[in-house]
Amino acid sequence: MKPHPVTTAHLAESELAEIRTLIEHRSAILFDSSRERFFSSRIREYVEEKSLASGMELLRLIRGSSVEYESLLERLLTQETSFFRYPAVFQALERTILPELQERRFWENPRTLRIWSAGCSTGEEPYSIAITLCEALKFADAWEIEILATDISRRALRHAERGVYSRRSLQDAPPALVDGYFTATKHGFQVRPRVRGMISFAQMNLAESVYVGKFDCIFCMNVLMYFSVERRLAILRRFHDALEPGGYFLLGHAETLSNSPVKFESIVLGDCRVYRKPEAPAESRRAAAVAEGAS
Repeated sequence: MKPHPVTTAHLAESELAEIRTLIEHRSAILFDSSRERFFSSRIREYVEEKSLASGMELLRLIRGSSVEYESLLERLLTQETSFFRYPAVFQALERTILPELQERRFWENPRTLRIWSAGCSTGEEPYSIAITLCEALKFADAWEIEILATDISRRALRHAERGVYSRRSLQDAPPALVDGYFTATKHGFQVRPRVRGMISFAQMNLAESVYVGKFDCIFCMNVLMYFSVERRLAILRRFHDALEPGGYFLLGHAETLSNSPVKFESIVLGDCRVYRKPEAPAESRRAAAVAEGAS
């Protein structure tokens, strides 16, 4: 990749603050003081790439073009990801969560399973989830499985829908899974149709309230850090409402809900911590069943 030409652009703190405020106003995404160095360096890179003279020129550009605004936002949100990035989480999914859900749902007709990958980026996470389901579920084809994968970035979603990845993205995937669920092509490794068919990709900003139904499990890894404390709490409440009683909520390894007022049970499974929505008390379940039968 050719280096960007050296720029004489001057980025004042007031301009950076105005760009930060514009992004929070439009997308509810907050780059707070903990990411100040990252934010300013990415903005400077973008100004250089566009050969702009100042932060004010960048502001005029992104205010006048939604395409330019989304391009800048994608640059700021881009983070490296890979298949099975947090092995302990996928071990917990395979060894504990899915067996529990399978036992709970086995006699239902149809057997349904819904999982949400919130902030799916370029698709490695939802495809890892789908592969884990194929490996862990007995008679996986007898289940109605839906994995909803959402992200704010259109470009990331286009990459995810293509389902073609480099060897580097697959560095944490066991070779047997690569052989079983990918086809080698001249462009990389393509996810096989069976796995791709389990996933629905959709653009979504988590700060916007959109009804997506109920889920058995929600993954939201390294996403909540992009929101203010108030918005983070509102998003957590939406996740809690979207989970079935007894459903699981999974975060990145450095994230925690220890100070959250949202009622989740904290459970240690192997080398990771997961969160579970409490099941309804027996009395409430019986009352609900009686009410349903009377209706």
